[in-house]
Amino acid sequence: MNVKPDWLRVKAPQWQRVGNVKEILRDLSLNTVCEEASCPNIGECFNNGTATFLIMGPACTRACPYCDIDFEKQPKALDPQEPEHLAEAVQKLRLNHVVITSVNRDDLPDGGASQFVACIQAVRRVSPGTTIEVLIPDLCGNWDALATILEAQPEVLNHNTETVPRLYRRTRPQGNYDRSLELLRRSRQIAPWVYTKSGLMVGLDETDEEIRQVMRDLREVDCDILTLGQYLQPSQKHLGVKYFATPEQFDAWREYGDAIGFLQVVSSPLTRSSYHAEQVRALMERYPRSKSTLETNA
Repeated sequence: MNVKPDWLRVKAPQWQRVGNVKEILRDLSLNTVCEEASCPNIGECFNNGTATFLIMGPACTRACPYCDIDFEKQPKALDPQEPEHLAEAVQKLRLNHVVITSVNRDDLPDGGASQFVACIQAVRRVSPGTTIEVLIPDLCGNWDALATILEAQPEVLNHNTETVPRLYRRTRPQGNYDRSLELLRRSRQIAPWVYTKSGLMVGLDETDEEIRQVMRDLREVDCDILTLGQYLQPSQKHLGVKYFATPEQFDAWREYGDAIGFLQVVSSPLTRSSYHAEQVRALMERYPRSKSTLETNA
């Protein structure tokens, strides 16, 4: 399926603005998932002065056949200046909401949790009004490392289930569906004031009922926010697209997600896990949740 339908075509970005963002990122030696994973929304997000920072990268220790992030390079030692550089970029870009994600770093004892914490703390120091979302890997089931990240109090803890259980062996051979659900469940237990979020890509041969079952599974672990988007094949060496879901199908999944209790469902062909992530600030105003309030009511 090489011909994309009309609803997957994006407008050409304003390259001057894109160039300005890229220049800031290059000067500070930062990576973005927007570039490394060939996101189709890079033009829109960079034009709006937003970016999803990819820390501890760009080399990943896993080889998921749908993902365009490099796994053939040897991961490097952590850069102790990365947190401060990231915080400086947040300040220069005047971000109201920042998403911090990472490659899988299974070579590190804590999966990179300490670097997530350092980045959160650095952003808090220079831009205390910026809300922080962390999009984390499964940490190989290291729940102490998860607790360490949550103790730094990001507003949003995001971990993607990505696909349905039946397709995990082919799509996420080093991942585990139950482990991903357990991570989200434990996040709500450890830090109930943190909003939890997950994402699904469609178009990899899953059925409508399988998608809805994953949505129900996520609500069973009290996941707050869900994103659904169309999988697009980055290159011929990656998994192929089996079907293109229509905008009407994405609307139906959003309606179903609303009906079963998600606080927010972002569902469209071009939705990605961090696409329009800043909208969570409005959700936080509608459904306020803070550590102090929950501890007082406990």
